[in-house]
Amino acid sequence: MKLEVKSLCAGYGGRVVLENIDFAVESGSITTLLGPNGCGKSTLLKVIGRTIRPFSGDIRIGERPVANYRRNELARTLALLPQLHHASGEITVEELAAFGRYPHRGFQLTLGEHDRQVIDRSLTMTRMEGLRRRRISSLSGGERQRAWIAMTLAQEPKILLLDEPTTFLDICCQFEIIEMIRLLNREFGITIVMVLHDLNLAARCSDRLALMKDRKIRYEGPPADIMKPEILRDIFEIEPEINIARDGSPYCLPVGSTRLNTGETSHA
Repeated sequence: MKLEVKSLCAGYGGRVVLENIDFAVESGSITTLLGPNGCGKSTLLKVIGRTIRPFSGDIRIGERPVANYRRNELARTLALLPQLHHASGEITVEELAAFGRYPHRGFQLTLGEHDRQVIDRSLTMTRMEGLRRRRISSLSGGERQRAWIAMTLAQEPKILLLDEPTTFLDICCQFEIIEMIRLLNREFGITIVMVLHDLNLAARCSDRLALMKDRKIRYEGPPADIMKPEILRDIFEIEPEINIARDGSPYCLPVGSTRLNTGETSHA
């Protein structure tokens, strides 16, 4: 399902964090937002997910404005997993996944047969089937992240928003999460928009990259078009070397900071 953002302005109180944002995410694709800290990446996801009301602009899923969706109806279409999420450590993985069924159940208090089938499928898709009765507090960081993704999948969304899904994970777990996200996209057609800080992970798994700076999307396109020295220098103030991996995806090796070349002094 296609997602379109037009002339979007948003922020907190009177402070503008996003200004005149325009971009589109094609149905069944993966788009990753990148940029320096504080550029508005997470805010953009929250506005799309309708947890923050924009100052102005338009967000549409297909041809329909997001603002016109009822809460439960939107939750059946779009799922947002924020960077920080909390649940009682005493609940099990299966119980956490079951929370994703609430938008579909209405006034029904108990899980139906279809609900249980969806939960089972979500646990299988995230490789959490064997851990379904484990308490959240007993899981590793990577397992815990997969459990939360299982919960969002139980919503059966057409669009999945992920805010830094690999944060605080070791390198191996980061690759496991990214590969799982690619699998969900390729095999089940879920449209994914996510925020990452790792350029190389983003370039490897994304159909398109959107680079943000100074409240705007400055560059947007396929990884091969975006992973250019002049673009990365402008956005991240680094001196990059760009190489091509065995799978054909570009990757960046930062070799210095452009701030040092301009005589700026960094402060710890």
